[in-house]
Amino acid sequence: MQAVPLNTPFASEPEPTHHTNQAGSASVRSDSFMSSAGPSALWAYSRDFFERSILFWDTLRERADNLIEHERRGLPPLLDFQFETILDARHFDRPVNYVLMRIVPENASAGKLTDTQRPPVLILDPRAGHGPGIGGFKRDSEVGIALAEGYPVYFVSFFPQPCHGQTLADVLHALRRFVQAVASRHPGQAPVLYGNCQAGWAVTLLSADCSGLVGPAVLNGSPLSYWSGEAGVNPMRLAAGFNGGAWLTHLVADLSDGRLDGAWLVQNFENLKPEAQWEKYAQLFTNIDRERERFLAFETWWGSFFFLSREEILAIVENLFIGDQLENGRFRICEHCFADLRRIRNPLVIFASYGDNITPPHQALGWIPLVYKNTQELIEAGQRIVYLTNPHVGHLGLFVSGKVAQREHRAILTSMPEIERLRPGLYEMKIEEAEASDSRQNQPYSVQFEPRQVEELKFPKPHPAFRRISEISETTEGLYRTFFSPFVQAASNPLTAEAAKWLHPMRMSRYLFSPAFSPWLSGLPTLAKSLRGSRTALSDDNPYIEAERTFMNLVGALIERARINRDAVLEKTFDTFYGSGSRDLMPDHPVFQDHSTTEVQSPERSACSSAAACRCHGQRPSISI
Repeated sequence: MQAVPLNTPFASEPEPTHHTNQAGSASVRSDSFMSSAGPSALWAYSRDFFERSILFWDTLRERADNLIEHERRGLPPLLDFQFETILDARHFDRPVNYVLMRIVPENASAGKLTDTQRPPVLILDPRAGHGPGIGGFKRDSEVGIALAEGYPVYFVSFFPQPCHGQTLADVLHALRRFVQAVASRHPGQAPVLYGNCQAGWAVTLLSADCSGLVGPAVLNGSPLSYWSGEAGVNPMRLAAGFNGGAWLTHLVADLSDGRLDGAWLVQNFENLKPEAQWEKYAQLFTNIDRERERFLAFETWWGSFFFLSREEILAIVENLFIGDQLENGRFRICEHCFADLRRIRNPLVIFASYGDNITPPHQALGWIPLVYKNTQELIEAGQRIVYLTNPHVGHLGLFVSGKVAQREHRAILTSMPEIERLRPGLYEMKIEEAEASDSRQNQPYSVQFEPRQVEELKFPKPHPAFRRISEISETTEGLYRTFFSPFVQAASNPLTAEAAKWLHPMRMSRYLFSPAFSPWLSGLPTLAKSLRGSRTALSDDNPYIEAERTFMNLVGALIERARINRDAVLEKTFDTFYGSGSRDLMPDHPVFQDHSTTEVQSPERSACSSAAACRCHGQRPSISI
């Protein structure tokens, strides 16, 4: 979620030569303000400010009630479509809290191809603290666009609580069974995998494991190169250096009775750009009449927090966030299984945005020149990789924005047959406005695939300090696991874990606005309802509402400046502790240019030597990635 660009005189330093003109303009604006800011305008603004204040607080009250009701209902997926359950992984031999659902079309999709003529689309939502449904919580979404194009759509959802002791290997086994189930329901049509954010690396692992079983894989804002990024732009990659490694994650999971509360992950997201949070509430207050419904719909998803098991989150943090093992071929799934991206043979479509400060293009594309040293190696591997970038949309916009769904996601789905026919190589997908006589398939755009060279992918190079942090993390995690974790686990129990859940600041800051927690707010709905029925919104040309918006923008600019300074201090502190660890090389160096020192697992080594060799699940062999 990105803050709206601020257009205030304080957003940039003015040129000295323009001081006189600016002073003259300010004088004109001041005279205009004084001439129109009469008593009637002030009275109208005062009335409107009072009404908006009541409606604003009532919206926060309704958000709290919605979240509590959603919690009481068991936090079901927030899909705006009917669905039926196909497989519930909680009943597998190694249970996990995942479920495979089929999205039920509302009609026969008149004018569209039948289900048997299109491959099924399997959409995976990320487990990054929130609940499932972001890929289909409104009509203009990935689910909605896929249905509109006539595709059979399946959705991988999950439950709020992980099964006891579930591991990352258990989850990947369950996802593989889901893929097999979908494929069996559509013979001859390999499923298209759609992975959002953190579900993207799961899709890549499935692509490596299910070679020949799956069709093209679409990765939306999905990080695979976790150390990549730019100094001052992507501070999240520095977090492990300040936390001392994975031990803190282990501690928090131990305190919650073997689970990690997703509220901690969402809190990290909000801290990345605090000005975006200010902008969200400022927009709601200023435009309460038109923003209320959209705010409530989004907040029901954003404020519903799901848990991950201790074993899952530690495997993710150690192997991906800190270890960055996936692109290096050293991601150990289980005792005898390693992930190897070179085993992927189905086409990959990578969608990233330069406005995404959580998963920038560096992290979405930086793995390619490490896995494939040059274009010829990619071609010889028989692989097709297509990427497209958006210049400005934020992270959530990649899979939430209706405009992105109507343009980029529709273009991806309508171009699937052409993507599968591409020759091996690297391509950039270009979406351009189509002329009326040149529009394909009655779409308002044309799609082209322009060949690119792996050598052209040039991103700032991560510093070896990240490797040192990984080594520090292994040491601190080993010390905590051996000497402290047993005592913390002994002191934790379901009662303390439940208290920690409800007392978490991310929940308390929302739930306290409900009359269930604050009885003195019981009269707020009645007052708000009476105001909403008789309210007339203030005219936009009122000088006081213009001054209010200017003030809101000014506060947002100050918060943004404070955040930029904070990130700069973090970068400097990181440099001090780890020896210029965050200073990247010049952008004219390809990412991981020196491949000779990097050992990538061979496909033979990364596969299990035999079914009996993998003992992580007893009689059942693990996936051979």
